[in-house]
Order: sequence, then structure tokens, then C-alpha cells
Amino acid sequence: MRRDVQHLERPCVLVFAGHDPSGGAGIQADIEAIAAQGAHALPIITALTVQDNNQVYAVHPVAASLIDAQAQVLIANMPIDAIKLGIVGNRDNAETIARLIDQIQRHDRDRAQPIPVVLDPVLASGHGNRLSAEDASFAMSPLLGRATLITPNLPELTKLAPHGLSITQQARALLGGDCSDVLVKGGHGHEALVINRWFSTNPLQAEMEWSWPRYTGGFHGSGCTLAAAISGLLAMGLPMASALLHAQEFTQQSLQHAYKIAPGQMIPLRSVTQGRK
Repeated sequence: MRRDVQHLERPCVLVFAGHDPSGGAGIQADIEAIAAQGAHALPIITALTVQDNNQVYAVHPVAASLIDAQAQVLIANMPIDAIKLGIVGNRDNAETIARLIDQIQRHDRDRAQPIPVVLDPVLASGHGNRLSAEDASFAMSPLLGRATLITPNLPELTKLAPHGLSITQQARALLGGDCSDVLVKGGHGHEALVINRWFSTNPLQAEMEWSWPRYTGGFHGSGCTLAAAISGLLAMGLPMASALLHAQEFTQQSLQHAYKIAPGQMIPLRSVTQGRK
């Protein structure tokens, strides 16, 4: 006997990121973290990498024309509720993605708010390995002006913002245009607590910080996890402040329950769930 089943609709996050064959970071991390927030990832691979859970040995960008062709099909047939950006591979890919973002925003200009764009400016791996066929800062620069939220760690912030400034000044230098928010991650520090600092153009929430326990050991894909979780929560309709808080809570739980696949960095358990108010 056949039964009718109620099918719920999930909001979609268009993801541009590289493929990590170890499964710890990149597009797989994004898919898992977005799904854990209740949204659905539309993954477009920007680069194929040769890496394990510790080192990146090579990066091979996907052709920009293929990235564009994949995105055009999705844009034409699916509502997009958020966009998440990881590594782009080269400047051509970044320029193509920037044009796609402009196209999507024009197509959905009747929305009350523009579609949120979360940029995780992955300029190098945790061990400093290059993640672009060109200088990563140069390759990614066309996307800085399209992002709603940029999530640099401390080394990335120093490369993206003018030198000789304080962290606050560097973060605020990234604000402007479409970028209304910057979350500076403190995971690369050595203090007992990880301090993440949020800077916003919203005068009611101009600056805020959160403190989290620093877990021992190294983790592969923690930055991808956080940025993807934020994008998933924004797609679900949460305001920025709530999305940042709940994504950090989710990431902390993922790190707390991380698992090993080989010696070296551990993999965040992104299938963990948490209650949200």
C-alpha cells in the first residue's frame, strides 16, 4: 500500500570551494556543516588538490568555463538563499565567481535583503602550504567586495588588510561596500582561550567577542566548518548575530568530538547536532 510522504523544502547554499581528497576540509566539510544546520549545499568544485590531513602538495584549478556552466544551471532552476566561498584556485575563477554573484544578486533584487555571501579567505593551509596556483591574496581579491561576511584568521587578516595597524583597524579596513561584517578568528593563537572578534557596520553591534576553550591537537578543516555553518544558518533565516553564535557553538562541538583518520590533524565531527533557541 502506497503512502503519501510529506517532503520538506530546505534552503540552498551555493558553495564554491576546493576538493580535499582526505575529506577533512574543502567542499566535503562545507556540505557536512551546511547539512547539519538544516540547509542544503549546492557544491561547485573550484580546484582539485593533492593533500592529506596534514599537508597540501598541489593545487589544480578547475576551468573557469566549467565553474560558470555548473552555476548557470543551478541559478536557472533553484532558489539560492546564501553563498559560501572557499579557495578559488586562481584569479580567473575568482573573477568568474564575482560575476556570478552579481548575476544572482540582480536576479533576486526583489528580496528584502541581498543574498548573504560568506567568504572564508583560505590563503594557505594550517601548515602554510599554498592553496592557489597564483598568489592567493591576488587571486581572491575580486571577491572581497562581494562578500557580506569575511572570516579571516589572524595570519589571513594581516595579508588582506594594510600593514602596521591594530587588529581592530585591520578588520575595519575590510568593511565597506557589500561587506558589512568581519569575524576575526583567533584559532592560530597560543592563549588558553580562542578569542573570536566580530566587527560590523551595524552601529548597534559594532564590535563583539566570544571566548572558547582551545582544544589540544590540530584540526583539519575547522575554518571551513565555521564559515559553512554560518552560511547554512543565514540561509535558514537567522540574523547575523545568531548565526555567528550558533555556528561557533557548532564548531566547538565538532572539534570537541573530532576523530582521527591517520597521524596528525584530526577531523571535526560535523554530524553533531545541537539545540537552537
